[in-house]
Amino acid sequence: MKKLLFVYAHPDDETFGNGGTIAKYHKLGVEVSLISATSGCKGKSGEYTFQSKEQLAAHREGELRKACDILGVSNLILYRYLDGGLKDVDPNELSERVYQSIVDIKPDVIVTFPPDGITAHPDHIAISLATDKAVLRAEQEYSAGEEPTYYYAAIPKAVRQAMGLAEGLAPTGRIDMTEYRHLKAEALRQHRTQVYSVDRGYPGVMQGDDSSIGSEEYYTLVRKKGQPVDVTGEEVAVLPYLELFNGQ
Repeated sequence: MKKLLFVYAHPDDETFGNGGTIAKYHKLGVEVSLISATSGCKGKSGEYTFQSKEQLAAHREGELRKACDILGVSNLILYRYLDGGLKDVDPNELSERVYQSIVDIKPDVIVTFPPDGITAHPDHIAISLATDKAVLRAEQEYSAGEEPTYYYAAIPKAVRQAMGLAEGLAPTGRIDMTEYRHLKAEALRQHRTQVYSVDRGYPGVMQGDDSSIGSEEYYTLVRKKGQPVDVTGEEVAVLPYLELFNGQ
């Protein structure tokens, strides 16, 4: 069975960027694992009132589990670092945690944030850096030519501009997740504490209108068969459709 691992900082990161991809590959028989380095204890709480950060974290973990059930994540790994505090964790410690998870799972494909974290969130940047280091180490635990293919989640230049985000690495491919838009939307609806973020990113979804969910998700290929891939190129006018396990 093929294995796919997503490494992210907070509950909901997986659904915002990759929900359709997760659902698609689960349907194709791939074993999907997810690392959430924090439990979101400093996030907004939406309609809910909590008496402590611990209560919020526990609730958000519950939301994450419901989203994972919908999308098809079979292996959820929670590190439970302090939300907003990943930048203060010893980088070697965080990288070691990710490395151990990779070695335990032995995924064929790994996905995380790009170096700028897409939104420049310090937690996103920290988990990206930790995963970069972990992947390089973990490659030594694979047979030659069998090393995991490594991708960054990506956003096209035009979308970044529309969102007011700084320009980042160009995506190198896209995944058609048209048939799985409804699952991404339903998973987003599980993150009810994050209603304001969902409303901003996908207007109408929390109210049952899925029309703001696009039909594609984007990726930048970073490493393949233990070798780096040039990620400095410009975004092409028409991105190719990719198959994650072919290392495109």
